[in-house]
Amino acid sequence: MDHLICVDILDREIGEATKEECHQKGLLHRAFSVFLYHEGKLLLQRRALEKYHSGGLWTNACCSHPRSQETLEEAVERRLYQELGVACSCEEAGSFVYYHKFHQNMFEYEYDHIFIGQYSGEISPDPNEVMDLKWMEIADLSESMLQNPERYTVWFLTAAPIVIEKLKGGKEPG
Repeated sequence: MDHLICVDILDREIGEATKEECHQKGLLHRAFSVFLYHEGKLLLQRRALEKYHSGGLWTNACCSHPRSQETLEEAVERRLYQELGVACSCEEAGSFVYYHKFHQNMFEYEYDHIFIGQYSGEISPDPNEVMDLKWMEIADLSESMLQNPERYTVWFLTAAPIVIEKLKGGKEPG
């Protein structure tokens, strides 16, 4: 069973716990969100309906957690390939902490690191993770998030504006 890295509010490691423990007890743990862009568009995935939370909602290209003893960069590379069949260089673009209670025994309390990568190749999504993919113009995405926030995951609503600001500010990595 994979163990996740529990952290304090400054992202300092304070222990580890299983994914289930982290999400059932609301333990703050390290996570990451990967955004892929190409020619002014961001890749969005619609989470598979069978996911244990946020199924059917739109979100960034890939998100997950580094395992105990795994760096963020190693975890980003591993999950991009597992979820999307993508190998892509990514750079960290910021981080934030968020807390969300889905129901009585399901919480997200994450120190989320945002990664951005430029990608234009083939994508082979894992159907257990992803039910749909689309490239979306940043202006259209911004308008959709403003008008229909319920269509997006809770972390995406915080992470996407950070990414959009970086990309619009001419600070595109790569």
